[in-house]
Amino acid sequence: MILIKAAGGIVSNEANKYLFIFRNGKWDLPKGKIEKGENSRVAAVREVQEECGIRIDSCRDKVCNTYHIYEINGAMVIKKTAWYWMRAIKQKKLIPQLEEGITDARWLSAGNLMLVRQNTYPLIRDLINVIG
Repeated sequence: MILIKAAGGIVSNEANKYLFIFRNGKWDLPKGKIEKGENSRVAAVREVQEECGIRIDSCRDKVCNTYHIYEINGAMVIKKTAWYWMRAIKQKKLIPQLEEGITDARWLSAGNLMLVRQNTYPLIRDLINVIG
């Protein structure tokens, strides 16, 4: 079993909307692999900024860790992702990181998450429940 460590964010803005990305045909939250020498909080901020073309103003408390298992080239992989509450203020435009397969990035209100709930991963659905 291969362990991959990742980190990401549940990001809100000044309008209390939340940041979601559309990658590989599903809605997701921004996240990515932790690089050598990084801690999970630093990696989470870096990944969100890279994947959405924004600046994170604050990275607050850790929300939780999630785990999911998948297969790559016949090897079982477990991905542990550390999630953090983040805030991004006065962002002009979201810029999806196309080279990572991200084709859309949107701010959505907590009451308008049905679009995401209908087409996302079970773990992301669980995290959305933390939002509302």
